[in-house]
Amino acid sequence: MATFPPLLLPLAVFVLSNLLVPVTPNSEGDALYALRRSVKDPNNVLQSWDPTLVDPCTWFHVTCDSANRVTRLDLGNAKLSGNLVPELGNLDHLQYLELYMNELVGPIPKEIGRLKSLISLDLYHNNLTGPIPPSLSNLSNLNFLRLNGNRLTGKIPRQLTKLGSLKIIDVSDNDLCGTIPISGSFSKFSEESFKNNPRLEGPELMGFVRYENGGSC
Repeated sequence: MATFPPLLLPLAVFVLSNLLVPVTPNSEGDALYALRRSVKDPNNVLQSWDPTLVDPCTWFHVTCDSANRVTRLDLGNAKLSGNLVPELGNLDHLQYLELYMNELVGPIPKEIGRLKSLISLDLYHNNLTGPIPPSLSNLSNLNFLRLNGNRLTGKIPRQLTKLGSLKIIDVSDNDLCGTIPISGSFSKFSEESFKNNPRLEGPELMGFVRYENGGSC
């Protein structure tokens, strides 16, 4: 058994104790690994997502800033199937969430509304179901919201009209119902943003229906 001089013993104990501390991913790595566990990945595009690493900035399809904070997730057209996870809401500095043209199913987690830095949310051409979460109205920096080509239902949340930075919204080719908001940022969007929702009606589509009158779903 190794022995240490009395003056070196405290230092040796400190070094050994630190070597025994397991390396765990940070909260952003945990969030992304939760997504990896929730989806099927036939092309192994997530193979580099190793949960034993200290941070996910070396993972493919993940971009970080100079402070090693995740700012982009680029997984468009990656053949992924499965569900989005609420842990995505823990990516506090995420600016671009690109998961378009996959085979994702289930609801859009309301926790995505916590991503205050988000500029672009692209979930188009999946098989997502359920309503558009009203919590997306908290994304004050959002410029692009593209949810077209899914199977979303329910009304367009009126709260989204307060997104003053919104430049593009596309919710076409879903099964939304009720009427189209016309106030706030929605006053500048054309019929193309809402087309092919058979149960959706509004001034841009019908020329008569007022949003304030509500709409049946």
